[in-house]
Amino acid sequence: MPVLPLGVGMNVRLVQIFGYFGIFTPILGFAMVLIAIRTAPWFSWTGNALSDLGVEGFTAIVFNHGLQMTAALMSLYALGVYELTRGDAVGQTGFLLTLAGAVFLFFIGLFPETAGRVHFYFSVAFFVSLPLSVLTLAYYTWKQGWRRLSYLSAAVGAVAVLVWVPGWGAVAIPEALSALAVGVWSSVFGFWMTRMDESWD
Repeated sequence: MPVLPLGVGMNVRLVQIFGYFGIFTPILGFAMVLIAIRTAPWFSWTGNALSDLGVEGFTAIVFNHGLQMTAALMSLYALGVYELTRGDAVGQTGFLLTLAGAVFLFFIGLFPETAGRVHFYFSVAFFVSLPLSVLTLAYYTWKQGWRRLSYLSAAVGAVAVLVWVPGWGAVAIPEALSALAVGVWSSVFGFWMTRMDESWD
């Protein structure tokens, strides 16, 4: 069970509670995406972007509202990151990037591809903020002496960037791999938050 460093001034119980949202955010997100894919027989991993699911019909309803619900959970998880990193500039930057990612994800669902160029901007912003938030928190956890968590965070951040390097014919695969890597990390980090030591507050 992780032990809190003295002097942080965080509310341990809040960190624990909001940590659960880190666990369940990627579960909800991928469940909704997979449901949307099941309703779209035309969808191809090698020929589409995930955002193509948000264009029309029942598939679009599931996909877009799924993104918005996921963003809501992600923002609650971000509040846990805020409480965890209270008083540390690097950690608070990680919180802001996590919260920004949630906002960008919400607007991806609010402004689907049919909304025009604005959808592209929010999509790019989301997939940039994901690795940046993880890498920033990798540095924060390193500073705190939480080495295993820091190594995991750095590895996930690197994966979330490197999956974009190959020349993909369509972006559904790198989108999914990047989100999956960060989603696994979110669940692990969230679980770790729920196990914070209550012996100090």
